[in-house]
Amino acid sequence: MTVELLLLGLVVITAIAFDFTNGFHDTGNAMATSIATGALKPKTAVTLSAVLNLGGAFLSVEVALTVTNAVVKIQDKSGAPRPEYLADHGHLLLMIVFCGLVGGITWNLLTWLLGLPSSSSHALFGGLVGSTLAALGFKGVNWAGDGSKLDGVLGKVVLPAFGSPMVAILVAACGTWLVYRITQGVAERYQERGFRWGQIGTASLVSLAHGTNDAQKTMGVITLALIAYGSWTDTTSIPVWVKVVCAVAIALGTYLGGWRIIRTLGKGLVEISSPQGMAAEASSAAVILSSSHLGFALSTTHVATGSILGTGVGRTGAKVRWGVALRMALAWLVTLPASAAVGAFCYFVGDLLPGYLGVLAVFAILVATALWMYIHSQRKPVTAHNVNDEWEPEQVTAVSSVPATAH
Repeated sequence: MTVELLLLGLVVITAIAFDFTNGFHDTGNAMATSIATGALKPKTAVTLSAVLNLGGAFLSVEVALTVTNAVVKIQDKSGAPRPEYLADHGHLLLMIVFCGLVGGITWNLLTWLLGLPSSSSHALFGGLVGSTLAALGFKGVNWAGDGSKLDGVLGKVVLPAFGSPMVAILVAACGTWLVYRITQGVAERYQERGFRWGQIGTASLVSLAHGTNDAQKTMGVITLALIAYGSWTDTTSIPVWVKVVCAVAIALGTYLGGWRIIRTLGKGLVEISSPQGMAAEASSAAVILSSSHLGFALSTTHVATGSILGTGVGRTGAKVRWGVALRMALAWLVTLPASAAVGAFCYFVGDLLPGYLGVLAVFAILVATALWMYIHSQRKPVTAHNVNDEWEPEQVTAVSSVPATAH
């Protein structure tokens, strides 16, 4: 087995692992409010979300093509892959993708451990940008496309990162205000009962939308690796087997349930009611589906968080924990540079050691980091049994404050 074939295999395995972490990291985006209000039982919610993520992954490929083309300058002016990336079965590009994935997974696991809803998308893009900078320098990153339109990292990643939560807050705030305006005078117990049924529908739509956006990012990464190795040449389509594998991986991760992050979104930001939950989920679905259609690889976490905050703004007298929101916003700002730093570090390690040693050393870093975080998380676990326990002050800054016992 050549080094490049080993590298391709590890890239595919690592990409599937990233897709799996993306699934459990982002389950809360669709189901946190439904779980918090009691519209769905925790295990029922994650099962439903997993099935719909699986289906959503097959609805579009626009975001996957954004990942394939938007970060690394893999194409020349004619649209064909650059020859330097295809040399030695694409060793250079494979190493960039591999180290970028390690950066993305590392940040996903760290924020999951801390219970912080951060962007899996930006973790992936940050890791890819960092490894590309380490390998090729500033010129290797596709910052703004060809200049004829706003494209590349800035147009397809950075701008949606700032714009999408603002849009979601506005849409959810207006929706929440309208819901309470229309149902004014209706007894609260009837509001809760009716809107819980509505939440099931809107949460399902968010899960479907999540599959159309997030599963495709991994499809794009694997396709990029196949182009590098020379076993795929079309930068405008995705192999069928890649679609299937990525859809299954994100569905399994979703079924596992990222309970720490579900708890923060469902209980930590706003004391949410069923009408607010329905408004939040409807606005999230609208923003995510619109962005997927346009090929924007936005963060579904940013959208969902913005929607939940919007419901607090839109309901008179609602309690919003702005301290929790601020810490989440800080994590968002750190995501790109932090994952980029890990991606760059891994590339330097892989480049420093010869042949198989460099590739295996990077993979060993990933395995050791993931194992340490998993072991640490078991000290104070959050499960389907305690995810809806009462929120404690400053809980998101220290996961040890979450009760470990099942209720």
